[in-house]
Amino acid sequence: MRIRTGFDIAFETLQPTPMILMVSVHPNRMPDVLTPHVLTFDPPVQTREYRDDFGNLCHRILAPPGRLTVSADFEVQDSGLPDPIVPEARQIPVQDLPDEVLVYLLGSRYCDTDKLSQTAWSLFGTAPEGWGRVQAIVDYVHNHIRFDYQRADATRTAHDGFQQREGVCRDFAHLAITFCRCMNFPARYATGYLGDIGVPRDPAPMDFSAWFEVFLEGPDGPRWYTFDARHNRPRIGRIVMARGRDATDVAISTNFGFANLARFDVHTDEIG
Repeated sequence: MRIRTGFDIAFETLQPTPMILMVSVHPNRMPDVLTPHVLTFDPPVQTREYRDDFGNLCHRILAPPGRLTVSADFEVQDSGLPDPIVPEARQIPVQDLPDEVLVYLLGSRYCDTDKLSQTAWSLFGTAPEGWGRVQAIVDYVHNHIRFDYQRADATRTAHDGFQQREGVCRDFAHLAITFCRCMNFPARYATGYLGDIGVPRDPAPMDFSAWFEVFLEGPDGPRWYTFDARHNRPRIGRIVMARGRDATDVAISTNFGFANLARFDVHTDEIG
């Protein structure tokens, strides 16, 4: 399957503003990119590329005063297969986990495990172990939160989302991740492109999407598996941009000064 995807985003600043942009395809998907993957800036600015501690591709810029447009348009090869379902995947005891995944058991900026630990054990302590327990968490979060694009809140934590019962895809991911961590499943946040491929078209404006991954022991050994509490069904054509502890680590832009988001357009379509 070939997927055409990209974005057109504009920021407005009053003075030169340092920014970190995280809008590139994740390095492990770069081999699937079929056409040049180039970030275009209007007006042109100098950029410096680096990888953060989570392996994400980042760009540092100094945005000039006024409007700055950042855009990209490219094609990606995808297997066309839906997210795998592996009911036999089991939970790995904490003492047997690799060192590098332990950070995904800890609380973080938006995943306030200390406030939800008791709730998690009361809700999921008797659920089937392994994959079944993670799916029970996904089912609960999917039914507990009402999706509302107009109710996005950049300060909403998992505990806030649990209480308010509304939000956007990041809120579904944060609550599910937090419950998983409370139950000793390493869980990490993922963001990227997810078009309406193989499903009815969503009338809401196209946006980058958020889901999460859980580290489990599968038939072929330990690995990260994809879960999506907002949609709660296997989806086709996920293109990962970044992974981290929560949305803090994978923000599309981090501004060191005021920068107004003046335009935000994302497209992801199957083309063959």
